[in-house]
Amino acid sequence: MNEIEFRSFGKIPRLFRDIVITEKIDGTNAAVGVQLWTADKEPRNDLTVIPGTSGDLYAVYAQSRNRIITPDADNFGFAQWVEDHAPILVDTLGKGLHYGEWWGQGIQRGYGLTEKRFSLFNTHRWYDVDLTAVDGLGVVPTLYQGPFSTDDVVYALNVLNTAGSLAAPGFLNPEGVCVYHSASKQVFKYTVDDTAKSAA
Repeated sequence: MNEIEFRSFGKIPRLFRDIVITEKIDGTNAAVGVQLWTADKEPRNDLTVIPGTSGDLYAVYAQSRNRIITPDADNFGFAQWVEDHAPILVDTLGKGLHYGEWWGQGIQRGYGLTEKRFSLFNTHRWYDVDLTAVDGLGVVPTLYQGPFSTDDVVYALNVLNTAGSLAAPGFLNPEGVCVYHSASKQVFKYTVDDTAKSAA
């Protein structure tokens, strides 16, 4: 006999709620994972286990958009960077899965850089945290924070088109913006290419 299952439609988020507009950096999606570990767990070659300043053990690992990566099967050197900075990443970022963009030399636009950088996405969490202890670590630049408005989205993109990248000052070919909508907890993108398509 077939069973009938009730599924609710779910709440519809309100459109005119706060948004955060940040620069969309053209690199490769990445994340640093930091989690508590115990000495009795089987060793794994896809993570680094180190003691934190509290005396606890932590597993530190890197991932790309689709998989956990290692220095032997890397994505533009990100896993090697995570392994090289593992102890200070534990102390600076703490437990969690920390998403961001790995970008710079040799990755997509390159931004005229001679090094690679990792810029965290969660601006609300990291905007007032000192990340300078980790070489190459930062936060994506914020262009606007406040009530939703398409005018503000267009204005933010125009700022980048006029002034160039805020993440890499002097680089005049930025990709676009990301819009985080607080009520829906979704991120939307709006790129320079989108504006060219809509004008055609």
